[in-house]
Amino acid sequence: MEDNKKLIADFLAQKNIAVAGISLSRETPANMIFKKMKKAGYTVFAVNPKGGTYDEHPCYTGLGSIDPRPDGVVIVTRPEVTANLIDECIHLGITRVWIHNMMGIVKNGKPGSASSVDTAAVQKGREAGLTIISGSCPMQFVPPVDIFHRCIRWVSGKTGKL
Repeated sequence: MEDNKKLIADFLAQKNIAVAGISLSRETPANMIFKKMKKAGYTVFAVNPKGGTYDEHPCYTGLGSIDPRPDGVVIVTRPEVTANLIDECIHLGITRVWIHNMMGIVKNGKPGSASSVDTAAVQKGREAGLTIISGSCPMQFVPPVDIFHRCIRWVSGKTGKL
């Protein structure tokens, strides 16, 4: 559990973060994470393969089109898309990745509900030298943390999923 806290602290110490999985048509966890990180002072890049704009910010079609290169990526996509994004991170040298998983860190290869985790992609990324938080949600840690996410963080900590 202590290692995960260090990984989270290191990830959140970065200032240029891409959020992959932004929706242009509805509010999703990716959109909420984007807004929360933006409000907390991060330089946040929206990623949607169709481009467009979200909340008056351009959406990049891929990580390679972002300049300057982000320090980290939050992935909030379907697991099969996560695998492609991990490949892109490896190719671009983006070494910090946070894969969203609403109900906590993956244990024994099993992601929680509302998960973007692809366990094979996580293994591939780690073998390539990426630092990957394979679960949890940045909204549990980016201040100010709302009561809902504080409760999830507390439960995850008590159950060893943090």
